[in-house]
Amino acid sequence: MKNKRQEKILELISKFEIETQDEMISRLRADGYNVTQATISRDMRELKLTKVLTARGTYKYTANQIRNRSNNVKFNNAVVDSIVSVDYAGNNIVLKTYPGLAQAVASGVDALNMHSILGCVGGDDTIIIVTRDAESSKEISEKIKELMKTF
Repeated sequence: MKNKRQEKILELISKFEIETQDEMISRLRADGYNVTQATISRDMRELKLTKVLTARGTYKYTANQIRNRSNNVKFNNAVVDSIVSVDYAGNNIVLKTYPGLAQAVASGVDALNMHSILGCVGGDDTIIIVTRDAESSKEISEKIKELMKTF
């Protein structure tokens, strides 16, 4: 039960911008999980969830933030140096890179360990990223485009 509940928590934070434990409890209860605040607090601590600032200026829960921070630096540099374009359709994202750089960027994407990314395949100059759903594809594509503008 605990593992399924924690998997559901990770699924929910990948789909929604959950700001509070109360909101998490409501979403879990809507999915049939009868939980208390103490249980959610313990689960979030075990999953090492942290809050990050969203584009709207609010905060949301996210997983593996410490690990992602160090990986994002590598990924950001790869984005700056090699991604030519980003697009998505359905639950797929297509990244075009300069020739010969797709494998390196794909490796950086894999290292992010994002729950919403199921996996990716890199060729010579193209990467296909498969996500859990179309909403995740859109969000990740937008984040990559923002990173490209920033650097």
